Order: sequence, then C-alpha cells, then structure tokens
Amino acid sequence: MATRNNILLALASFGAVQLSSAETILGAYIFHRHGDRTAKSTPPASLTDLGYSEVHAHGSYYNSRYVDNSSETHILGLGSEVVKLSQLAVSSPSDNVLQNSAAGWLQGLYPPVGGAANQTLRNGTVVEPPLNGFQLIPISITSTGSGSENSQWLQGSTDCQNAEVSSNNFFDSDLFKSYESSSLDLYRGLSLVVNATFTEDDLTFKNAYTIWDLLNVALIHNSTESNEALANVSSSTMHELFLLANIHEFNLAYNSTDTIRAVSGAVLAGQALQALNDTIITNGKSKLNVQFGAYATFLSYFGLAGLASANANFTGIVDYASSMVWELVTNATISSDGAFPPTSDISVRFLFNNGSSSSSYDAVPYPLFGGSDLEIPWDDFVTQTQKFAITNEEQWCGVCGNTDGTCASNSTSSGSSTATGTTGSKGSGISNAVAGVIGAMVTLGVILGLEALVLLASGLRLVKKTTLAAATATGTETVGAESKLQ
Repeated sequence: MATRNNILLALASFGAVQLSSAETILGAYIFHRHGDRTAKSTPPASLTDLGYSEVHAHGSYYNSRYVDNSSETHILGLGSEVVKLSQLAVSSPSDNVLQNSAAGWLQGLYPPVGGAANQTLRNGTVVEPPLNGFQLIPISITSTGSGSENSQWLQGSTDCQNAEVSSNNFFDSDLFKSYESSSLDLYRGLSLVVNATFTEDDLTFKNAYTIWDLLNVALIHNSTESNEALANVSSSTMHELFLLANIHEFNLAYNSTDTIRAVSGAVLAGQALQALNDTIITNGKSKLNVQFGAYATFLSYFGLAGLASANANFTGIVDYASSMVWELVTNATISSDGAFPPTSDISVRFLFNNGSSSSSYDAVPYPLFGGSDLEIPWDDFVTQTQKFAITNEEQWCGVCGNTDGTCASNSTSSGSSTATGTTGSKGSGISNAVAGVIGAMVTLGVILGLEALVLLASGLRLVKKTTLAAATATGTETVGAESKLQ
C-alpha cells in the first residue's frame, strides 16, 4: 500500500510539474493599422470593402489566438463566446477609416453568437437580439486627431512642437536633398498619370508617400482600361516609388540622434506599459487592450525599441491591417484563486504581423531592444521601455516644448528622461512610485491629450530584401522591409 501511495504521489507531482511548465498568456496589448482605404491625397479617405474584409479577417485571427477557449494561446479567463466588456478596451481617434476599421475588426474578434445571446424576461418572453446575436462593443473615441487619415503627413496632429520641428529638419538634410535631386526626373515623368491631383511643382521626393499612395490605390481599385496613363506605369516604376516612399517615411518618423521625432512611438510605449501593468496589478481584470492608429507610429516604435537598427526589415512601410502585440506570458502555475505569479515569473513577448501583404495572419515574435531573446523578463521590459516611453502629461509637455493649452499649468523643465523605478516582487507590476507617475496618464484630460499623439495617420508597408540590397548598393541609408515579416 505504501508503495502504491508513493507511486500515486509521484504521478501527482509529475502532473504538477507539467502544469507549471505550460505557458499561460495573462494579457495582451495590440496596436493595429486600418484596412485598405481610398487615397490620402483625395480626401475624405474612407475604408473600402476590401479594407473592411481585411480587418475583419485579422479580428477573426485574434479570436482564434486569444478568445477561443480551445486555443493554446487563449488569454487566461478571457470570455470565449459572449464578450465581457470589463475585460476589453478598444480605442480609436475620431476618424472614418480608423473607427470603421476598429468596428470591423471587433466583428471578427467577437462574432455574432446566435441564441447564446437570447434573454428570457420575467414573464417568460424570449428576446432574440438583432443580426443573429451581433455583439455591441464600445470603442473609446478621442476627440483630438479627428480626420487623421486625411492628413498628408501626421506629425502636426501630434501637437508636439519639437517633434514637428525635428521631422521638418529632414527636409534640410543632405540625405533628403540627395534623393530629391536624383528622383526629380522619375516624379516629373508621372505628370500625365497624376496631373488631376498633383501639380508639376508637387511632383518631387517631398511628396514621395502621397504620390506612391495615390498610384498604389489606383492600381488596386481602378481598371487600366478606364485610365490609359495608369496602364503605362510599370511595376519597376512602382517598385522604385515604393522604395523612395519607405526612405521618406522612416526618416520622418524616427531619427536616432533626435528621438523626439518618434514621439508617437514613445507615447504608445507608455500606454502599452501602463495597460500591461494594470493587467498585472489587477490580476487580469483588464485582459486585452486594442488601439487602432496610423502607420507612422509603427516606424517610430520600431526605431525606439531597437528593431530597426537590428533588422532593416523594420524600416519599411507596414501594410494595411498590420498589427504589433505585446503579450504577458508566464510558465508559472496559476493558483486556483486566479492570482498572478510574482513579476519575476512574468515575461513580455513582442509580435508583429505585416497585414495584408503577409503570407499568413500569424503574429510572429521578434526580439526587442537589440537583444536576441523572444521573451523579456517583465522587470527588464519596464526598465528598457522607460528609457524612451512618455508616461505622463508633464513629461510630454517638457520634451515637446509646449507651453500653451494643457501644458500651461505644467512645468516645462521635466526634461526628456522618463520616470524610473523598480518593479514589485509579487504581482505588483511597476513600483508604487512609477505606477503613480504612469497612472497620471489615465485621467480623462491626459487620455484626450496623449492618445491623439499615437493615433497618427498615413500608411506603411514593407519592402522585399531584394529591394533592400538594391538600395544599399546605391547608397541608401534607410530602406523598407522584406516580405517575410508576418
């Protein structure tokens, strides 16, 4: 009997070990680009049916990844059929393209549930909701940044004075002047194709993105029979225009020696840090945060987080419906009461999917901060992120040099460094001091002021490695990314 009990005990212990080694996703933060839209140079931009289909499909992917209870990557405790609104936070600026993208994406994340949504009243009447159990999920709309997808360039919509000055400095750089001179004949050669939108004086490298964007949209949606001039735009010409657009946009979004240019990425980093920390300190009350925004924020974050310097693939324009994700993961045993393990047992994994140009919907992990590990201990993630994240309004006012509006009552001498601190030892996330500083972001005034900084507008894509090689051979300093990015 003793031997039998020992064997059972050993088997029970083995089962416990197996359970503790299984990975659990505790929460996630997603930053998502909109789907296919009409051209930015012919406002108002609007989401197309193709774009609606793209974001819906990507929402369905995240349903299979995080919501489906049978998924190995299901977020712990997340409602698997009928949405629990307290577990989900979704935001978008007041913008037709981005708001509609968020709504379409949510239809994929939590599709109609049919009879599962029926309600029985006291008198026995069964109420069937419209549209086969369509689930109503609110989207937090920011009043600032309205119509951002109609902007030719988005830095101005950040309202950050120093960031706008920094981006404009690119137009005075030797790199810009070199490309402006060498590409002039290429752009002027497009006159017959785009003369309804651009004057001859506009056909320069300074408008590299909007020119490429107009042609790209036309080649997706317009028949060449209805536009003979468009039929004469070769694939090699589009390839060259795309490469130039990549160089143009990355240099406007990020500069390694003047990082205020990447203010949108810095604000996003602070928001993601705050949201993930809230997930930890509340033991997962908030499980999934989703923010819809513009392409430039991807590039800004790629630069700040060391992705661009480690891999030239991350210097290119991300495609429609692209997304990047920060996941909270652990291999520790989750207690029966749902309490999270100590932060020493929690890590962060960064993933990216290149939207509609990707070969699949899968989000693929990449190492952050110039490292090689795909998972970063939470404390290290906090430390590295705080080096560039903007975590409160006072700090934003200081680094942006703004003294009016909401910044009038803040000190402008806060400098560019972020708050520092250590993480708690048991499920406490960021220390009380740091949490207090970052927590200032969640007041209504800061939400309205800061989320608009991240929800910029424009459009980005990645370029193939062959393009990178060709550009490098001609002296290009920053180029796009290869199609292997998922």
